[in-house]
Amino acid sequence: MSLFKNHKIGAKELLGLIPESLLATLSSTTNVDFYTKVLYGRKMFYLLLYGLLENERMSQRTLEDTFNDSLFKLLFNIDNEESITRSSISERLSKINIDFFSQAYQRIYQRFSNLYQPKEQEKYGLIRVDSSMVSETSKKLVEGMVSTTNNGRKSIKYTIGFDGLLPCGSKIYTEAKYHSEDLALPELIRSHLKEDPDHQNIYVFDRGLQSVKTIQEFSNESITFIGRVKENRKYVLVDSFIKENTLLDLGKLTLIQDSKVNLYRGQSVQSKKGSHYYQSELIKEPLRLIVAQNKATLQEHWFVSNNFDASPQEITNLYKQRWDIETVRRCGLLSFYQTRT
Repeated sequence: MSLFKNHKIGAKELLGLIPESLLATLSSTTNVDFYTKVLYGRKMFYLLLYGLLENERMSQRTLEDTFNDSLFKLLFNIDNEESITRSSISERLSKINIDFFSQAYQRIYQRFSNLYQPKEQEKYGLIRVDSSMVSETSKKLVEGMVSTTNNGRKSIKYTIGFDGLLPCGSKIYTEAKYHSEDLALPELIRSHLKEDPDHQNIYVFDRGLQSVKTIQEFSNESITFIGRVKENRKYVLVDSFIKENTLLDLGKLTLIQDSKVNLYRGQSVQSKKGSHYYQSELIKEPLRLIVAQNKATLQEHWFVSNNFDASPQEITNLYKQRWDIETVRRCGLLSFYQTRT
């Protein structure tokens, strides 16, 4: 795919970092090769990874051509007499145990991370978190969120964490409640924390996560974050950090406010008659609110964080890096659609 054209590492070098003994062990523990005669888990792993790196457009047809190519067979010690069809790839993808790929990625990610020194790892402590919705016909998706307004099409949501080098976490959601980012994003963040309890990460997310209750919980759980909230959010000003010598020029933005605040959140209350309504409740944990104006459009952007040490420019620059995850999301979307054609 074109996204990988400028990478300096080739497929052979990359796959050389992945010990074949690891894939063999996972094949056994996950039972991925049960009742399989040709497309073993190891071969599917190599085929999908090689297909992503070498093909401009990955699909079941290009995977068929890739597997039947003599160069691919030579690289991965596959018998030259073996061949597969598009239908066999389709059937294998529909039934293969995805735990094999999940565990393989986690082991390889950890192995790759250990190659970096602690100082080098620091720049990969900014975890961008975002979600994408993918829709398909009911015939192609067995599970999914059913749309009542889109001819019965089903949707799934996949949420990804990206550390600037590799995806470091992912979750797929098929339940309707996960339409809300207030549920999906925190679940992925907490899942990532379990794997790295001694982390010093900063988690960055966009305006999809608006729950002040969740933001409050993040502070209580010592999860450092940078996000955005809707403009004109109700709050109480505790202290202002803007002084006479404060730098107001943030590049494309102009700093308007940098302050410690207490935000309000909507609290569900039940009346005596049993009906529910919301009333404002002030949260006790102080947060940092940075308001900056776009110089070109004059639009205001409200950033919220529990990081009180970084400068406003550092906060806004870190948030801007959140857009790096777009490449990862785009690659995931392309792979989802193209392997079904």
